This record gives sequence, structure tokens and C-alpha cells, in this order.
Amino acid sequence: MADLKVKPLADRVLVKPMEAEVKTASGIFIPDTAKEKPQRGNVVAVGPGTKDITMEVKTGDVVLYGKYSGTEINIDGTDYLIMKQSDILAIV
Repeated sequence: MADLKVKPLADRVLVKPMEAEVKTASGIFIPDTAKEKPQRGNVVAVGPGTKDITMEVKTGDVVLYGKYSGTEINIDGTDYLIMKQSDILAIV
């Protein structure tokens, strides 16, 4: 990840979503059409913040975000989300 050439600006965060669950806790496989969008991901890059917003998340954090948060982007064949820090609900 160190060679990633994307640098978020202001209070934006680049997140790599975790894979959607493929099996329930009881062992039932979930078909692709029924999978929920992941709402958890790893922070890959963090912007510097603004004079009013101090960045609380850092690279490597695992975060929870809203189901429809962020903008999907593809970098070198890998899907990421870029979102404002305020779209992140929690660090886990």
C-alpha cells in the first residue's frame, strides 16, 4: 500500500472496504444477489484535515461507515471508497 499514489485532500479518507460476508454464522452460504454492501473497512490514506477539522482516524484503522457513504473509486484494479471523516461512524 505504500506505493498508492492517491492523497486525500482536506478531511477526506480513503477506505478499502472489507469483503462482504459469504456465509452466515450458522454456515448458510449467501448468494451474491443477497449480499449486503460492506460497512467496515481499513483506512488506507488520510487527508491533512482543515483548520476547523482535526483528523481523528489514521492509516491502518478499521472503521465503520454508513451503507451509502463515500464515492466508489478504482485504483489499479482495486476498489476503494473516498469519504469525508464525518461519514465514518466509529473506529473499531
